[in-house]
Amino acid sequence: MQRTIRNRWAWATSLLLATMLAATGAQAQRMEGDRAVAQSVYAAEVTVNSQGEAERKAAFSRALAEVLGKLSGDRGVARMPGVSRELRRAGDYVDGYDYRQDEGVSASGAPSFSTKLVVRFREDDVDALASALGVPVWPTPRPKPVLWLAIDDGSGPRLVALGQNNVARSVLQRAKQRGFSLGLPSGSAAEQAAVGAIWRGETATIARLSSRYSPPMQLIGKLYRSKGGWTADWIFVDNGRVLSKWSDSEGDARRAMAGGADGAANALTKRYAKRSPSGPAGKYRVTFTGIDSGADYARLSGLLQGMSVVRGITPLRATQDTLEVDLDLLTGLPGFRRMVDKDVLLEVGAPADGEEPAQDVVVAPAVFRLL
Repeated sequence: MQRTIRNRWAWATSLLLATMLAATGAQAQRMEGDRAVAQSVYAAEVTVNSQGEAERKAAFSRALAEVLGKLSGDRGVARMPGVSRELRRAGDYVDGYDYRQDEGVSASGAPSFSTKLVVRFREDDVDALASALGVPVWPTPRPKPVLWLAIDDGSGPRLVALGQNNVARSVLQRAKQRGFSLGLPSGSAAEQAAVGAIWRGETATIARLSSRYSPPMQLIGKLYRSKGGWTADWIFVDNGRVLSKWSDSEGDARRAMAGGADGAANALTKRYAKRSPSGPAGKYRVTFTGIDSGADYARLSGLLQGMSVVRGITPLRATQDTLEVDLDLLTGLPGFRRMVDKDVLLEVGAPADGEEPAQDVVVAPAVFRLL
């Protein structure tokens, strides 16, 4: 009887694999170490059509957007104020890159090939960028919740355990893209028998069963056929507390399954991601010295206009080698300081007493010298 059950599950998972993975066709025997770099929070891999410079520059932007998404846990981070401007100069943050050829199998069964650009970014510079623009940061090391997933393809629910990790590939890969990892249970007899508790959403039962694993976090899901495709119902539990519940309905089972990683990442970042103190947005009166010519003024103006944290510049007065301006800053003076190139602008002190600023302008306690 036990052998019959195992054979049924093997047959069912083989069918599900054929349905869900034919289009991806990733090589099952690839060493895990080949992807170790791309799984880093500060590295990403993106598909490119060629190894040309223009294609590489565009890929750098996509890779930096993915890295900021992993750093913050927010897939929409590229839409945050100021971020899009920095994505256009993503090459300035690159520490190194490599190309890799991937071989797979298309939906028709024919071999397919793609080129990946693996990009590594400088951690300190990316951290400074996130801090300056007010991007929330999800601290590392990240937790590795246990994925308790049951699938019913019409023959009854079955647990997806470590031995069937290929079945869960889409949700495991999506978790990596969101900057964390999911683990699978070993598939012991007791765990297999708990598939009914998963299906009924009995979080306390699954939490007790999961106590042998670390950390005490569980992503509990059931995937089943529904009208027009597949539906996945999810519950995310952190140390016995239900943080979130959601459902995903898709025509493709892989997409419905991947939504589990998105929901878990959203719940985790909502609870654990923090913004660095960078000051409130608004207008700040700042003094610059070392402005000895029209060329110096043009250079300073170009520098300020190129800083994503600067939304606007209003010149006020110029005396000898000094220029006073009102800067409309995205994240206040602390964010401005983090983006300043200290080889070009050096903070040298506090401004002298002068006229009272307008009511909506803050006197900045700093003077910068143009070098």
